[in-house]
Amino acid sequence: MLMLAGIVVLHITTIIVLLVATIDNAWWVTKSLSADLWGSWKLSSNVWQYTNLKVSQDGDEYLQTIQATSVLACIFAILAMFVFVAQLFTLPKGQRFTFTGILQIISCLCIMIAASIYTAKIHTNEKNGGYGHSYVLAWISFAFTFILAITYLVLRKKSE
Repeated sequence: MLMLAGIVVLHITTIIVLLVATIDNAWWVTKSLSADLWGSWKLSSNVWQYTNLKVSQDGDEYLQTIQATSVLACIFAILAMFVFVAQLFTLPKGQRFTFTGILQIISCLCIMIAASIYTAKIHTNEKNGGYGHSYVLAWISFAFTFILAITYLVLRKKSE
């Protein structure tokens, strides 16, 4: 019972970290700019102003891919939580957690793809600034979703 409570806490933590990484505006940070996946905040005359992201023409497709896979990672992680609870109470031992593990693997892959493309294709020519806490949280959520996926698959094997 304690193990299931720990898994639920880790899963909820993972969902929160994924949502913060996707929504918060700190993927790329400089002294006068804070950019996320959706736009950027620029400091102008001591006032922060929201603007659209300016990426190269090729970068627009990459940005849309990053946005889509980040949102999908959140959706799959949330869906996995509901499936976990449903499987816990409806399926007999030996059949539990397989689908939940698969959903977590998909969520893991989605956030890995988003963070990898962001690393390789966005802000590559910029000398000033660095990756912000949302970018770091995206990689942390990748690790959490991977750990959860492995945990669900191991639990499935134990219960058979």
